[in-house]
Amino acid sequence: MKLSNKLVEEVVTSVAGADVLPLVKLLKNKKNVSEFKLAESLELEINVTRNMLYRLYHANLVSFIRRKDKKKGWYIYYWTFKLKQIKHLAVTLKKERIERLSDRLFREKESSFFVCPNTCMRLDFEKAVGFEFKCPECDTLMEQESNEEKIKQLEEQIKELQKELA
Repeated sequence: MKLSNKLVEEVVTSVAGADVLPLVKLLKNKKNVSEFKLAESLELEINVTRNMLYRLYHANLVSFIRRKDKKKGWYIYYWTFKLKQIKHLAVTLKKERIERLSDRLFREKESSFFVCPNTCMRLDFEKAVGFEFKCPECDTLMEQESNEEKIKQLEEQIKELQKELA
């Protein structure tokens, strides 16, 4: 897996949100950047900037050191982006996605599904029986759905992710 800007953006967006990307661009390839300088550069309040930094910290994508300001007496935090963590986190996220898709694939293969012709909802057999095969939203008779296409798509997505991991 190549460490590209696209990969960095995907990982950061999925673990901390897209709003954090400008902050990451400022931090990337720099060490010990003051949170006040970051807030100033982004033209954001310090609390908003800290919130973004804490989201990155929670995902283990930044580290910090704190130093006491000699004049004011309070602590200032200096942040560093941990680029090396991106690959590890990307692998973890892909594995989790494969697991979720595999669970869904299992449910799709093991159940029969019924859909409302008005596309109100989709229910598995057990729930459809409970509603006497009538849509609980619009009371229309539900139809059995062929989920072969969904199964095929899920299998393809899992294969693609496994290929990316290899």
